[in-house]
Amino acid sequence: MSTATTELRRFLTITGQRLKNGQPAPEMFSPAVDAAWHEMLGTSQYAALCQESAGQPIGHIANKGHGPIAWVTAYEEAYGPLPQIWFTDADGNVDQEALARYRTTGTVVAEWDCTPTGGDGDDVTPQRPETGRR
Repeated sequence: MSTATTELRRFLTITGQRLKNGQPAPEMFSPAVDAAWHEMLGTSQYAALCQESAGQPIGHIANKGHGPIAWVTAYEEAYGPLPQIWFTDADGNVDQEALARYRTTGTVVAEWDCTPTGGDGDDVTPQRPETGRR
């Protein structure tokens, strides 16, 4: 299993926990992990991965945004510090500045293009409770 796939599994586990607890879906801010997600979407392997990690089907929706990444603490509690791949683009280039900022401050502020959603559809963008916006 590749590092990106391992991190996708962890991301889906956190997604399942957040959705179960009524929290907003986590932001997918890593282009490298997102690329692995896009490769698996719609496959039987992805469906199995969702059941194993999140306990339910996890859909994918376009949802651009920018800001603090709310789920980093939950990740760190379960798995330790975010690995470098979270700061890596789809071509394998590491954003050294963002990685160093995270290692120094423990926080991540990033942009994202998509988020997960409960279910297997891609047709609804959930409201973000903290902002009330879609």
